Amino acid sequence: MPIKDWPEGERPREKLLERGAGALSDAELLALFLRTGVRGKSAVDLARELLADFDGLVGLLAADQRRFCEGKGLGKAKFAELQAVLELSHRYLLSRIRGQDVLTSPEATRDYLKLRLYGSPHEIFACLFLDNRHRVISYDELFQGTIDGASVHPRVVVQRVLATNAAAVIFAHNHPSGVAEPSQADLRITQRLKEALSLIDVRVLDHVIIGDGEGTSLAERGLL
Repeated sequence: MPIKDWPEGERPREKLLERGAGALSDAELLALFLRTGVRGKSAVDLARELLADFDGLVGLLAADQRRFCEGKGLGKAKFAELQAVLELSHRYLLSRIRGQDVLTSPEATRDYLKLRLYGSPHEIFACLFLDNRHRVISYDELFQGTIDGASVHPRVVVQRVLATNAAAVIFAHNHPSGVAEPSQADLRITQRLKEALSLIDVRVLDHVIIGDGEGTSLAERGLL
């Protein structure tokens, strides 16, 4: 049955307007994005099928263009639209922490880092550059690697810190496995970066590891 023939309270758009976006399932939200179904399937049916094919929302959002366009009812236009939505989300969360002391809004900072890094099939090492009042200057993804790890070069980090005139930094990287526990390699590179940045009087405030759940803060663990 087409969605337009559903009871009004069950239609995704009307449900969102009446109860808010949080009341919708992943499939219902995706159906609003798809707008139409395919022959024999409503937009919600198609959305459920896509979520199953991509192993859930994370898999769909993290898919590259080739993989995404293989999905039924999808294509380059939908891929471009979805990337635009994701980038708007990134910029919205960055705007929430830019201009304020990130140490007073750790949840917003972690939300931003998770949205940026979670779900990537390879490791990404990123940095928030902060001024002397711990306000965000910029966010940069500095290194990418395989699922086995990323090569992080202190010299490159120091050069970027000097270019942004940062007074402090927060590092972050993802564990594609989803396990956010710090490895010995994570602890070693954090120490190397701290030592390198101490030579130019720049503080490392935290190193956040992104995985399933909220992620892990080395500062909160007392590991900095």
